[in-house]
Amino acid sequence: MTISPDFSAASTAVAATLAVYLLVGEPWAGRRMYGSLARRRDTEPRALVRYFGLVLTLWWAFAALAAAALLLSPGTGAADFGLTAPERPGYVVTGILLATAIAVASGRNFHDLARQGKNVPGLAAIEAMLPRTAEERRLAIAVAVTDGLCAELVYRGLLIAFGVGALGLDLYAAAALSVLVYAVAGLYQGRKGVLVFALFGAMLTALYLATGSLLLPVAVHVVLSVRDLTLPAPEKPRAVQAA
Repeated sequence: MTISPDFSAASTAVAATLAVYLLVGEPWAGRRMYGSLARRRDTEPRALVRYFGLVLTLWWAFAALAAAALLLSPGTGAADFGLTAPERPGYVVTGILLATAIAVASGRNFHDLARQGKNVPGLAAIEAMLPRTAEERRLAIAVAVTDGLCAELVYRGLLIAFGVGALGLDLYAAAALSVLVYAVAGLYQGRKGVLVFALFGAMLTALYLATGSLLLPVAVHVVLSVRDLTLPAPEKPRAVQAA
């Protein structure tokens, strides 16, 4: 994979502002937002609906800024942001089918564990975001799809192109920097969340570099996010529900 983005001054300003926010502001804001949701989840019926609404707004705002950075740079093409057909379509199709099969199989296993009251790996870290009503479930799916689309455009497409075109980094150094920025976004889940985000981000970045397109990373991100955000919320004791 090779890219040669040429960022204009205006595009550099937009991308740099977003990158700084993602590195410094997003970990703090994400932790604060999730902490607030966790405190209000059992006492305010629409707390999760409002939280998902804010998350959707923020993601599409970030995606709009990424699109603006692309449009403001005449010397940068859509392919420099990963918005192109993959170099190896057969591998991409195979990867999508494999990721979907893994997500479905593991999702069924996680659902069974949850129904039996057993521990589900990683569930505690996102428990406040798990839907309990049909409306929340629809919003959870919308957030999962949006997360896959927008996060890949921003963290893989924009940040790697910014590292190469504006910071003058080697492609792989820019990719490593993008993984670092993505990893700190998991701070709302604690230290383990940072590690999980780092590993997940590294995998998605490798898929992007291997195919030259965001298609496979987006598909993998979406199916795994849908699996996680549609897990059944743990049952609360009656005393807690009454309170």
